Amino acid sequence: MIIREYQPSDCKALTKLFYNTVHTVNSNDYTKEQLNVWATEQVDLEEWNRSFQKHYSLVAVENKIIVGFGDIDSNGYLDRLFVHVYYQGKGVATAICNELEQTINGRIVTHASITARPFFEKRGYKVKKEQQVEIQGVSLTNYIMQKVDEF
Repeated sequence: MIIREYQPSDCKALTKLFYNTVHTVNSNDYTKEQLNVWATEQVDLEEWNRSFQKHYSLVAVENKIIVGFGDIDSNGYLDRLFVHVYYQGKGVATAICNELEQTINGRIVTHASITARPFFEKRGYKVKKEQQVEIQGVSLTNYIMQKVDEF
């Protein structure tokens, strides 16, 4: 597996990976209605591309297949971290997260799903707050989690 920086030509594949991962991996923790508002098939590729380009964004590739991606902004907000359904539990998220976290000295914050919470807790993140996020009138639970780098 190689981890490389995001390229605009990755955008469509990343949005498909996001959709498929949310609708399979997160299906035990969220209802179909919640999954449908969280990850839709109709996405604004230009908006996603702009977001990836503003952040430090990484893509994990194995055998020419994109198997995961993640991004973090300059303030330490870890925005997205998603792994292809067939590559879950194989160290992809860990490898991406290791690279992303190395770019920040200090506090890192993420909004973790119910599904992702144990992954982040194992990495030393602490739940600061459980919250309900409303998307198109549908409420989803996630957790504001924080990790402080001990210099």
